[in-house]
Amino acid sequence: MKRVRCPKCDKFLSFDETRYSEGQSLVFVCDDCGKQFSIRIGKNKLNETPKNDNPNEQDEMGEFGCVTVLENVFGYKQIFPLSEGDNYIGRRCVGTVIQIPIESGDMSLDRRHCNINVKRNKQGEIIYSLSDGPSLTGTFLMNEILGPKERVNIEDGAIITLGATTLILRTKSE
Repeated sequence: MKRVRCPKCDKFLSFDETRYSEGQSLVFVCDDCGKQFSIRIGKNKLNETPKNDNPNEQDEMGEFGCVTVLENVFGYKQIFPLSEGDNYIGRRCVGTVIQIPIESGDMSLDRRHCNINVKRNKQGEIIYSLSDGPSLTGTFLMNEILGPKERVNIEDGAIITLGATTLILRTKSE
């Protein structure tokens, strides 16, 4: 099964590529927004996978570490590198500007759910802090909910829960 993304609402539609031949055009109608669009099946496009099903944290780790989104019933494992400053985390949605857009059908994950701030202290050490968005379902750190406007320091291996989605912080080892 292959997936194509609706150009209007970003929803994925699945189809069985083995039923079609190279060069054939397919027309899709999105169930969510009603947008009609077409694709042409080509040899290169069929061999590509839209997402790496098993990404490696070491390959994806940025200068300041990364956040790993655990596989759950709504999606698959995703790894996002962190950058210095604010890293806003939320559900990927057209028009929402965030640094870490998680592809998920989890409606309890807000579009702008929480923030991980990365900065250096006076000694040059990297400090990570977590705060809620504010979100409707709250941000949990190790099963403890963060209060409104609360900011807590987090370290490598911190487990963050956003709705039904779980993240693990992986810091860059220096």
